[in-house]
Amino acid sequence: MKIRILTLMAPFVVASVAILTPAESSGADQWFMLGEQTIKSADPSVNINSEGNRWEKDVKSVKLSAEGADVEIEKVVLHWDNRRDDTVSDFGVLKSGGQTAAKNAPGRKGRLTGVSVQYKILNDAKTATLKIWGYD
Repeated sequence: MKIRILTLMAPFVVASVAILTPAESSGADQWFMLGEQTIKSADPSVNINSEGNRWEKDVKSVKLSAEGADVEIEKVVLHWDNRRDDTVSDFGVLKSGGQTAAKNAPGRKGRLTGVSVQYKILNDAKTATLKIWGYD
């Protein structure tokens, strides 16, 4: 009789432990690339669309990175879905291999549809690559 009661209680004990134990989320917060574009010194601006599905565009923060040349960022407009666009004009020079400080999404999270960047490539370089990163 005692063994039968213990046998019946075992699944409840296991389920209780599983519920109370904090599980590590497989979607841990991390930076991921939303989009990238090769920019040219002859062009003054670029529009970069956010890639991925609706959930991949849902981010807490956004930042830019540059590769191939130093880029002076004059103005950035973050285009949010169902929110007002954010304009940021205090980035300055983005060194090759460097990144900007993160800009928080409006509210708790936001869906970024794209980014418009006014720029100037420095040091007589012809091209560079701008990348848009999202944090989720």
